[in-house]
Amino acid sequence: MHQFYFERLEVWQKGRILIRKVYTLSKKFPDDEKFGMTSQIRRACVSINCNIAEGSSRHSGKDQARFTEIAYGSLMEVSNLLLIASDLNYIEEKEVDQLRPMVEEISNKLNALRNTQLKR
Repeated sequence: MHQFYFERLEVWQKGRILIRKVYTLSKKFPDDEKFGMTSQIRRACVSINCNIAEGSSRHSGKDQARFTEIAYGSLMEVSNLLLIASDLNYIEEKEVDQLRPMVEEISNKLNALRNTQLKR
């Protein structure tokens, strides 16, 4: 079966794992956050991979890099929302700490991808 370019990117693959983890973790949020923080953190997490995919369809490295920057912004939004969820006792601090290395790895990979794209 044919794979699109973005599907071969390790950062996109790691993003899929993060999405599953965030969806599972956000199930613990209170019901009254269903249309608030739960929705926002899930959308931000999915946005990471969507922007990687969309950027891969652009022809210039500069255009691709712009979408990678947006993906990075979404990753920072997820990281921030995880901290807020912990502050509000929706999730435990240790759960945020367990995701932190994955967020850092994706962050590093997005920065490397952006640098590569800008060299094109």
